[in-house]
Amino acid sequence: MPPKTRQRLRITFAKGEPIKYISHLDLMRVWERVLRRAQVPLAYSEGFNPRPKISIAAPLPVGFTGRGEVMDIVLSRRISPYNLINRLKPHLPPGLEILSVEEVYLSLPSLQSQMRYAEYRVVVESEETLAEMEKRVEQVLSAQNLPRQRERKGKVTEYDLRPLIDDLWIGSARSPDRRREGTACVLGMRLQSDSQATGRPDEALEAMGLGDVPRSIERTRCLFGDAVEVGSWKLEIGD
Repeated sequence: MPPKTRQRLRITFAKGEPIKYISHLDLMRVWERVLRRAQVPLAYSEGFNPRPKISIAAPLPVGFTGRGEVMDIVLSRRISPYNLINRLKPHLPPGLEILSVEEVYLSLPSLQSQMRYAEYRVVVESEETLAEMEKRVEQVLSAQNLPRQRERKGKVTEYDLRPLIDDLWIGSARSPDRRREGTACVLGMRLQSDSQATGRPDEALEAMGLGDVPRSIERTRCLFGDAVEVGSWKLEIGD
């Protein structure tokens, strides 16, 4: 009989440059290995092939970095967020960084079901003026629809990108003094990311006419529904 579930901890982490080209499945394997080496008392599913109860809010596309990735782990024995961080740190590979750990209620819905939006920081190499870039943003936001095609497993699906774009802006966190980095322009995006549909920042760039422009894309935040609450206490790195 499997041990009784005792605790659910939520880890916010960063996926950096050294591992930005690994897939979501490979990232899950990395986390399983790290947690196993750190001897974290994970709870397991039942059945013929028990799996550790680990879930990441939303897959991060290959080639993107993330500073606000969120993962839940379920434990068979209680440990403090501080203890968890100390256990995991020695086993983290380059590019994987823990930003905070908090305890949440066991009864909360899954992370995936509560995901609503994702915010991105996109840096594009462009000699265009800020006024020209702002015009591109305005054209997308004022569009009634943005017909697109997406190919998956050899099947082409048509869809409208516009409803998936909640907001676009110039500048990091709308800060005017961070609108440019040398010859690069900084774009912010808030895109739908839930069980119904997901907007991709590279597709938003294509809609702006910037699909072939060199860029870097970082997911900065995952936004959830109101049902997600902190259950006990949260420990951020540096506390």
